Amino acid sequence: MEFVHHFQGNLEIIVSFLEVVLEAVAAFCIVLGLLVSIKLSVVLRRRRSTIQFPLGRLRLTFGRWLALALEFQLGADVLATTVAPTFEALGKLGAIAIIRTFLNYFLNKELIEVFEMQKRFDEDETELSNSN
Repeated sequence: MEFVHHFQGNLEIIVSFLEVVLEAVAAFCIVLGLLVSIKLSVVLRRRRSTIQFPLGRLRLTFGRWLALALEFQLGADVLATTVAPTFEALGKLGAIAIIRTFLNYFLNKELIEVFEMQKRFDEDETELSNSN
């Protein structure tokens, strides 16, 4: 029985460490997504001084990074549920996981809509440049 308690204690330490790693990766994804989006914004601003600025492309770029970050956070939540000591803690983790899952679902749904809008915008822009 002592072995089980020892193993359980080690498992909690390992899971806690992995949770922190996954949360750090999620934060890194958000920061990296912000930097990539800022760089894209600068590049697009230089190229498109006379044409409407493609905000949809920026939203797609940053949204993809946010969706990736949410996946890592959800992974951290799943790990946390493996060693949740009480039903209250498990309930809180479950609620957080559900909220993050819904956020990810609706973010992905919005990204698809923005992608379609951006595709139509790019097609219209191509037609305009070909007609000139």
